[in-house]
Parts: sequence; C-alpha cells; structure tokens
Amino acid sequence: MQLSGIIAYPVTPFHSGNGEINLAALTQSLEHLIEQDCDAIAPLGSTGESAYLSLAEWMNVAECSVKTVNKRLPVIIGISELTTSAAIVKAKYAERIGADAIMVIPVSYWKLTDSEIQAYYQAIADSTSLPIMVYNNPGTSGVDMSPELIVKMAAEIDNVCMVKESSGDIQRMHKIFSLSQGKLPFYNGCNPLALEALCAGASGWCTAAPNLLGKHPKALYQAVRCGELEKARQHFYQQLPLLHYIVAGGLPKTIKAGLSLLGIDAGIPRQPLQEASAEDKAKLGEYMAAVQ
Repeated sequence: MQLSGIIAYPVTPFHSGNGEINLAALTQSLEHLIEQDCDAIAPLGSTGESAYLSLAEWMNVAECSVKTVNKRLPVIIGISELTTSAAIVKAKYAERIGADAIMVIPVSYWKLTDSEIQAYYQAIADSTSLPIMVYNNPGTSGVDMSPELIVKMAAEIDNVCMVKESSGDIQRMHKIFSLSQGKLPFYNGCNPLALEALCAGASGWCTAAPNLLGKHPKALYQAVRCGELEKARQHFYQQLPLLHYIVAGGLPKTIKAGLSLLGIDAGIPRQPLQEASAEDKAKLGEYMAAVQ
C-alpha cells in the first residue's frame, strides 16, 4: 500500500444529553477533514477515544466512517486491544466493512516481550488481508517497540508494511530508515516533531491537527516535499504553538473544544476525561486565530 501525506484523525462525537455517539456530527467532522486536503482518514485512534467505546460503538463508528468517506480517501481503522482475540475481532470487522488498512497498537498491563508482540501482530495478520500499520506510542500504550523489532516484523509478516512512530524520538525514525534500507515507510505521530520527521524522510504525518488547522498541515508537507525548506519552517512555526497546546491539553478535549469554535458540535469527552474549561477554549481560540 502506497500512502503519503497527511493522515487525519477524527474525534468520536457524543450527544450532549445522553452521551451516545452522534453519527450526524461524526459525518460532519469527516466531511470537514476531507475538505482540508488530507490524504487519508484514521478513525478510532486516541483522538477518537477508542479506549472508551464499547465494541458495538466502535463498530458503529468504523462503519459510519467507511461509508461517509466512500472511497474518496483511504480509511485506516485504529485497533488497540489488550488481548489478541479482541484485536482479531476488530481486524476482521474492518475488512468486512471495506476499510483500506488497519493501524494496530498493542496495549499492555503485563510487560510484553518482543516475541509476544510479534505473535500478537502475526495472529492479527493471519486473520485479515488488510495492510497493517504498526503503531508505536509507548506513552499511551505501555508498549515500546524498538526499531529493530518493528523492521523485523515488517520483514517477516506480510501484511505489516508501514509504521507510525510516536515516541517523540527522531532517532527512532533514522534507525527505521537505516535498518530497512529505506524500504519501510514510516509516519510521524508526534505533532511537535513534524518538520524534523518530514525532513528525515517520513512518508507522512499522522495528526488530528487538520481538524483545527485546516490545510496548513498539508501545506507544510508539500513545502518539504518540494524542497522549499524556508517555506516549510514558516508553516511549521506558525502551527507549533497550537500543536503544543492540543497535545498538552489532551487531544479529545482540545480537538472537540476547537471544533465547537468552528461550529461542529462534537460534544465533550467521556469521563474520566473532562471538558475543556472556558479558559482553555479562549486560549485555543487565540491559537487558532493566529494561524488563519
């Protein structure tokens, strides 16, 4: 699967009254992302609060996302599960509804060995023909996959063909490039690292930023690809204060608050996550206005 550019992450909207999933608002937010010149849509990541959804809710969001995008862009469904069996259920469902790929991150309570992590991915790969993006984010999953392990899995598991690296360590990306001889596409998942990662050869940027920053993330990507580094720096530093703010404040909280400022009512995050305060929303509005 050849994939490059901006991979955008939607929120999962909830009705304010009963807390149920708001599919109409989800459709609106997906259309909003498509309008921002994104290159793929990745629902049910951490921005989409997948950890707080029941299986039935997860399936509803996945199906609505695939139907709404309707092949206009690739849809990469996020899967994060403690157990291999639960991940396989979701992988099979993603393929059945017509997703283009899955992004898989192992979640750990007990520390997993490299062989256990590889067996997790191998079992999922055996259950589906979909391309698999390995997602490394030790800060949220409790699992830190080394570049050596990731490249090994890509070589030994047919479906594993790309990696999202979110550790915040640019050296990880250099190592993945070197170990794979540039053959394994890697994608930046750390927003404040976007400029460095793209300059280091990242195939794309996985980010929720287009929800609030519109086409600015794509402009940064294109400037780097065209070798216009001064222009790329200008784009990046214009966006950087907001990128820092949404990450520090928590993506579900800050992205939903920002969408409300744009007229998209995505509700509030599910508890124990809390709604952005009035002060947070005011600050967010200032950062958003500075980039327009």
